[in-house]
Amino acid sequence: MAKTSLGLEENIEGALCYLLGWITGIVFYLLEKENKFVRFHAMQSILTFFPLWILSILFGGWSWFLFWHAWAFLVWFSWIIWVVMLILWLVLMIKAYQGEMYKLPIVGDIAEKQI
Repeated sequence: MAKTSLGLEENIEGALCYLLGWITGIVFYLLEKENKFVRFHAMQSILTFFPLWILSILFGGWSWFLFWHAWAFLVWFSWIIWVVMLILWLVLMIKAYQGEMYKLPIVGDIAEKQI
């Protein structure tokens, strides 16, 4: 594995891009200027987890109100988003640690163009 400008191996730094979701994605995207593998995973983390986080807050934030109304299915939608985020988080961290430039549909292509 190649070293990064931060002195870590690229697979470790790539996995760390997903550790705290979009937050660590932003940190590593700003800090790592040279390594394309790390920059790809950082951008993919941002593009994947930030929108999902926003959606989960939008639907989950209204749960106190929606629970008693006909739109209660939106609360369940929030839980589904969290489950999807957990699965993506595990898969993407593992793939990055294995040194794989695993691309998600749509966001992976966008992330690849940003590096």
